Amino acid sequence: MNPRLADATSPYLRAHAGNPVAWYPWGEEAFAEARRRDVPVMVSIGYSTCHWCHVMARESFEDAATATAADLDAGFVAVKVDREEHPEVDAAYMAAASAFTPNLGWPLTVFVTPEGRPFYAGTYFPPTPRAGIPAFRQVLAAVTEAWTERRGEIDQTADAIADALAQARSAVGERPRRTPDRGELQGAARALAAREDPRHGGFGDPAAPAPKFPIATALRFLQTPVVREGAPEASAVADRALTAMADSPLRDPVEGGFFRYATRPDWTVPHYERMLTDNAQLLDVALDATPPRPDVVRGIAAFLIDVLQQPGGGFGAAQDSESWIDGARSEGGYYGRDAGGRAGLEPPAVDGKVVTGWNGLAIGALARAGTRFGEPAWIEAARWAADAVLQANVTADGRLVRASLDEVASRSPGTPADYGQLAGGLAALAVATGEVAYAVRARELVDACFAAAADADADPVTPGGGDPVLAQQGIGAPDAASDGDEPSGPAALAAAAAALWLLGADDGADGAYRERAEALVARHAPAALAQPIAYGALLRVAAALAVAPRQIVVVTPDTEADIATAARGIPADVVAVVTPEQAHAWVTAGFGLFADKGLREGRPTAYDCRDFACRLPVTDPADLVP
Repeated sequence: MNPRLADATSPYLRAHAGNPVAWYPWGEEAFAEARRRDVPVMVSIGYSTCHWCHVMARESFEDAATATAADLDAGFVAVKVDREEHPEVDAAYMAAASAFTPNLGWPLTVFVTPEGRPFYAGTYFPPTPRAGIPAFRQVLAAVTEAWTERRGEIDQTADAIADALAQARSAVGERPRRTPDRGELQGAARALAAREDPRHGGFGDPAAPAPKFPIATALRFLQTPVVREGAPEASAVADRALTAMADSPLRDPVEGGFFRYATRPDWTVPHYERMLTDNAQLLDVALDATPPRPDVVRGIAAFLIDVLQQPGGGFGAAQDSESWIDGARSEGGYYGRDAGGRAGLEPPAVDGKVVTGWNGLAIGALARAGTRFGEPAWIEAARWAADAVLQANVTADGRLVRASLDEVASRSPGTPADYGQLAGGLAALAVATGEVAYAVRARELVDACFAAAADADADPVTPGGGDPVLAQQGIGAPDAASDGDEPSGPAALAAAAAALWLLGADDGADGAYRERAEALVARHAPAALAQPIAYGALLRVAAALAVAPRQIVVVTPDTEADIATAARGIPADVVAVVTPEQAHAWVTAGFGLFADKGLREGRPTAYDCRDFACRLPVTDPADLVP
């Protein structure tokens, strides 16, 4: 048992602790050993619910008889990385890998110098040559031969890739900056809608064999009021996509929740892993769908709470695609059974790693859905997760770590996305519960990232900086504002800053938090308007900033009073139901939206603020206009 992996806070690394490979976890120790031996480093990146990661592990890493492990140990320092625990490492090496292969994905196999500069990369390598892909042992032999016989060529390649990545990063700040107006946002929505698969829904070519993903960030942008009102034909693309996915094999009809992606354009033959990121965001998509899909909302909420929520309260990262059936590993076999057929089976394993930002996405989605559907249990599940993350995923000095496992914190620092996504979830939870403490913590997280930025014109960064090994090596990904399967760091922090502004963390219609959100959006707007499918989360923030908000505050001793229920059914930007004591606490904490709001004649009272002005308070539910 490899002691370097056995006690890791990643189930993925623990699963490789018994390999006959002398794996190192990500860290300076591995590169120091490579420098000592003067050998290249092989960085193998994957995650615990990745099917082809499992396949390559069984074929090349687990069986000592294949001699692959001996080749690895003789000529390389082998590093195993959980991409979910180290997203910055994954993003940097994924960007480098694009120089060698257009077919990016996981497992990701990257060969780097002892100084950390990538010089060759690929994805899955089989044990024997297959369909034009060399065998893994052939790759190892070729890299070893090049390292010993053509070292100069390797150094040139590594230098060229490092320079290209550096130039791509520096180019972000050279663009003109302003926030998009409504017309530009609607144009971006129409450009995005033009990529619709007209036959099956979603995005993509109906005749293409490539995998098909939900791309929830893009769907959520299409659902914004700016798009619904000004480009309804584009907004309808999101609704058709949800309907197509919800009524296809991509959605589990028994336990709820969506699978990662489909291998065919008609959403059939899914890749049977269920991710926290996808389902948290698709919960919001279903919540805002037209027509409503309460069955989808309830199914996703049940999956998050019943399957992914861990004993400590946090939500696990994902559920595996594989399980044991009749003594053999089965890809998707469990999900092919009906409820009765599953009853006697052990379900696929859940990766119990509690990722900070991903929990923020789930906390926010459940808080919003619980409020809209009148499900206090969903809000309590969100509160439980928030309390767990704030306890286990925070260092003694208040900084976030990336993840925890069994309430033991990872050594990997939190990313900007972690800070922004958690802050956004906490802000939504504060509104759903009326408890200002969550909003205060959200404000602290946002403030910390902006305070840590190099200057006012730069993207915010995490306190203490990012991954220390990458920083020392000078390796990083290009534009960190583009979305993958989740909102990027800049987009998440912009969204959290905008949410704080809506709660009155600023004084008046404009202020520091709105300015922060606008600056982030403006900085990346040219790229977002040019490639809307890759910047849905940022464009959603831009759309929110392009219209005047509507904020409703109900002050009532009985939070289930009729006027409170009526308010919760209104699709405003903020609907907060608070007791008089809670309203006072919000004001004391510096959230001006709640100032001068209390009971009128001792009755529950609603305050409806639109276009930066509040109407006269009302006590009759009939006076609240939808």
